Amino acid sequence: MKNYQKIVIKIGSNVLTQANGLLDFSRMAHLTGQLAALRKEGIEIILVSSGAVASGRGAVQLPEKTDAVARRQIWAAVGQVKLMQSYNELFAFHQTVCSQVLVTKEDFRDRLHYINIKNCFAALLQHDILPIVNENDVVSVTELMFTDNDELAGLIAAMVDADALFILTNVDGIYNGNPTLPTSKVITEIDSHTDLSKYISTQKSDFGRGGMLTKANIARKVAKLGIAVHLANGKKDDVLLALANGTGEGTFFKPQRKADNIKKWIAYADGAAKGMVYINEGAKEALLASKAHSLLPVGITKIEGTFEKGEIIRIADQEGQLIGLGVAQYHAEKAQERIGKQKQKPLVHYDYLFVF
Repeated sequence: MKNYQKIVIKIGSNVLTQANGLLDFSRMAHLTGQLAALRKEGIEIILVSSGAVASGRGAVQLPEKTDAVARRQIWAAVGQVKLMQSYNELFAFHQTVCSQVLVTKEDFRDRLHYINIKNCFAALLQHDILPIVNENDVVSVTELMFTDNDELAGLIAAMVDADALFILTNVDGIYNGNPTLPTSKVITEIDSHTDLSKYISTQKSDFGRGGMLTKANIARKVAKLGIAVHLANGKKDDVLLALANGTGEGTFFKPQRKADNIKKWIAYADGAAKGMVYINEGAKEALLASKAHSLLPVGITKIEGTFEKGEIIRIADQEGQLIGLGVAQYHAEKAQERIGKQKQKPLVHYDYLFVF
């Protein structure tokens, strides 16, 4: 086994479902067997599972005129029951107790809620209970939804200080060309300098919300926090065991230096941000440099919105391109007074700054 003691595993809808949208019980049985085997090796597992909406779609036929939001809510409400019932039966066969954790993006809106959810995961793992996480699509609406469960899995991997994140999809990894062409090969390793823009399609999967571009962006974000990420084909037999053994095929995102817990929270706190701070080119270069720098008022050109001390703020360059997120050391009015001034206290200290 590789030296992974805690792994977050995300299984996509297209892995768990057949072409007709019904759950693929044989594939689920094979995957749960692998998960049980990893747990017997002493590895802590958190499972982020899609499939509720796809399962509900296969069980309930709705008129075409049904509102899109209502359709998704109905399918999620029906499908989540079917999905968890299947998991409960399959894990019981391996003497594994599983639990359901349904969340929305709103649940992560501040540090207190974040810590509460983190403590919940810690308690479940401490009592040898397998958490199965999914977004609560019944109550989530467009502006409050995660991009997809890849984003949720990345957030949880950072939250629980996982050693690795396994993202299972229905392709072998990220290719260096069109995956349908025989000349295209899987990119086996990606680091922070690899340019993926010419390789990745923006096409989304049949049953999931996210595409390969989303997966790659989230994988890079997680790897930057010091967590190894493996993107692999969940339709292949024993894929989880192979990845844990270090023999699995797919695309590996090489982790950078381990980030501390506060930066891991900030990295996923965009939904809680209260204002936008624009910076000049000099400040941008400083923040993007390999050496850590704080955000000083001298480099700020404009502030939009209001925020209090301790709240998350967005940081953007002159063109409005988002550079990072940080925790404000003082409120917006005081920051406005100090714009462009030297020898001032940092608005964001580098210990409370995450740069994309």
